[in-house]
Amino acid sequence: MRHRPLLILTSTLAAGTLALSACGSRDGGKSDDDQGSGKQTTVVIGVDAPLTGSLSALGQGIKNSVDLAARTANKNKEVQGITFKTEALDDQAVPASGQQNATKLVADKTVLGVVGPLNSGVSQSMQGVFARADLTQVSPANTSPELSQGDNWLKGEKKRPFKTYFRTATTDIIQGRFAAQYAYKDAKKKKVFVVDDKQTYGVGLASIFAQEFKRLGGEVAGTDHITVKETDFSSVANKIKNSGADIVYYGGQYPEGGLLSDQVKKTGARIPLMGGDGVYDPAFIKASSESNDGDLGTSVGYPVEGLDSAKAFVQNYKDAGYKDPYAAYGGYSYDAAWAIVQAVKKVVADNNGKLPADARAKVTEAMGKVSFEGVTGKVSFDEYGDTTNKQLTVYQVKGDAWQSLKSATFKD
Repeated sequence: MRHRPLLILTSTLAAGTLALSACGSRDGGKSDDDQGSGKQTTVVIGVDAPLTGSLSALGQGIKNSVDLAARTANKNKEVQGITFKTEALDDQAVPASGQQNATKLVADKTVLGVVGPLNSGVSQSMQGVFARADLTQVSPANTSPELSQGDNWLKGEKKRPFKTYFRTATTDIIQGRFAAQYAYKDAKKKKVFVVDDKQTYGVGLASIFAQEFKRLGGEVAGTDHITVKETDFSSVANKIKNSGADIVYYGGQYPEGGLLSDQVKKTGARIPLMGGDGVYDPAFIKASSESNDGDLGTSVGYPVEGLDSAKAFVQNYKDAGYKDPYAAYGGYSYDAAWAIVQAVKKVVADNNGKLPADARAKVTEAMGKVSFEGVTGKVSFDEYGDTTNKQLTVYQVKGDAWQSLKSATFKD
């Protein structure tokens, strides 16, 4: 969920290089004839994330981790004849900016895959742009189910809207239910007050949590909404206190989540706030002047630091000297970029060591068959483009840091 780089090869590509690379094939990289000359072909992995603003702590981690994957691929000569570079664009967590970035990335014919964005709402504005250009998109953080399963997923009518969309993070169908099961069964909470930020991610996650909590036998004491970028949630905090709830569930991001937790505790209601991966960030703790001890958050996957599969990533990230930490989405961003690398590798291998003229379409097709052991575990995608990895973790604030409480593979 954050980070900044040491020597990022992003949008600082020389104009001459871009012009040279873009004049090759109509659909990515250079033409078959250019590759046959023995010269290295440049393939760009685009990145879209909030690199400035309140969510930049997450966006920088996405950016750096993709950069590290590109560097690693080049160092290992993962795809013969191909040099990977990255171009990172800032969406500021704004859908309109994301759509503009998608259009810009599509226009650069050397871009054969894009990692991002962070926000599900931003992704909604980008998916169609990428799909029309056959350009693969892999999000390391989107969790809203409709992005991959269509608007009627809740009714059991699942239909994949865009064949170019993939993700390495599991959906809120899984995360929301996992959180509710922990709150009811493990934390022994019986009465919840549910709040969301009126955004795609927050509303969906809060709804799924509430539905599962009630199914288990819990009571929803009340519901309310807050507005992103506002700071005074005292009226909602008082409603929570007066409801008698023994836990608050918040669907949204850490800037507002930290303030809500702070203001709930200032009412005298010493109950935990629980949220999804949007609150699982050190900045959530810093946003509160009251002690956050006991607050809970879930996040996709297992703690990267504890995974044998992530040891090389953690060390390489440190050695690269990035200014910002990789945070919650670093491992998923690296795996998203590596999936694109592997798809490019297959496309080149299937075309006698060269990129075909329709490289973007071929990469999208190859993505559905990608399978490898990644930083976060097994990386592969189902028929909707969703990750097959359904591992999640519950974290709790203790002192000034998040500590893992329980990791498990979700099963119905």
